[in-house]
Amino acid sequence: MNPPDKGNQIPQPMRRDGTGWVDLGPRNVMRDRQNPNMLVPPVTDAGLLPNLKFSFSDAFMTLNHGGWSREVTIRELPIATTLAGVNMSLTPGGVRELHWHQQAEWAYMLLGRARITSVDQRGRNFIADIGKGDLWYFPPGIPHSIQGLEEGCEFLLVFDDGHFSDLNTLSISDWFTHTPKDVLSANFGVPESAFADIPFEQVYIYQDEIPGSIEEDEVESPYGTVPLPFTHRLLAQRPLITPGGSVRIVDSRNFPISKTIAAALVELRPGAMRELHWHPNNDEWQYYISGQARMTVFTGNGNARTFDYQAGDVGYVPFATGHYIQNTGTETVWFLEMFKSDRFVDVSLNQWMALTPHELVASNLCVGPELLDALRKDKWPVVKYPGYGYVP
Repeated sequence: MNPPDKGNQIPQPMRRDGTGWVDLGPRNVMRDRQNPNMLVPPVTDAGLLPNLKFSFSDAFMTLNHGGWSREVTIRELPIATTLAGVNMSLTPGGVRELHWHQQAEWAYMLLGRARITSVDQRGRNFIADIGKGDLWYFPPGIPHSIQGLEEGCEFLLVFDDGHFSDLNTLSISDWFTHTPKDVLSANFGVPESAFADIPFEQVYIYQDEIPGSIEEDEVESPYGTVPLPFTHRLLAQRPLITPGGSVRIVDSRNFPISKTIAAALVELRPGAMRELHWHPNNDEWQYYISGQARMTVFTGNGNARTFDYQAGDVGYVPFATGHYIQNTGTETVWFLEMFKSDRFVDVSLNQWMALTPHELVASNLCVGPELLDALRKDKWPVVKYPGYGYVP
């Protein structure tokens, strides 16, 4: 049997050296086109690394009047034990009802605007309007709500437990539903008839009117407002700019309330890459906002595997394992890398080598001045060199 005509542009599991062969059986060609480095792995891939990728497009969608949600947890991506993510959208006026979690909630606004409210354990309240590129963080057990403003909104929620599910949280409607009415009456000091129309099940997301100005919504607390703001304007933060892109790091140093989740918003222009590095504090949970990228993860003992990512995908990197992220398309890649930690830390392969005696590096790797003289003592999280890089 002869291979099909190359002019049909159908990708085949074959390398230029002749290894592999055509796939003429049942297949998902669109999926193969999205995953060229899984269909034809780099020759450097080896071993049995588990899956490190899951797309929100493959997640179950919960639809409500007022918005939708879908999640990627340890159920969808078994290796992701430290963090779980929820992608949610609210209509103009749509409400994620009053609720709280046993886990911390970290969020990034992808588009649109929303209003969030909260009250802490001392009765100090908080209200704020959130726009694209803004963050919020609610510690475990702190009650809150989210409501879409005029244009609606879409956001990413990240929780500091891979087993988390947003459909298994503590909601005010659910609690009312499962509390005897005579108990509610005794608790609030009103007749049982006041609870005649409470929901018969958890509301979760519902449609409401678009709220008025934030001044109209504010409720004055005798205890004041929370001492540490629950929000942070990440895009307003000055980035670290290097050839090929930028990085904005946010953790407890510049967002003090965020005690259990640290993050970086990374920009990779075409031809650029997030340099070879690793993180010595915890696993990395990634969310891809735009563009196309590939990542190879090296776990030692001859094990390495490459994955392809695009907007809406989740990536995962086990603790302290080496990896890079490379822009493989013609558009800028934006992605978030997040950690169950109060601090963002990483170790640069280039910087490590530059700050190690060069004779030792040379004898270890059998390399010469061409590489040794190019090493950098300062860290560039994103790199791009003229004449070098991935060519789509």
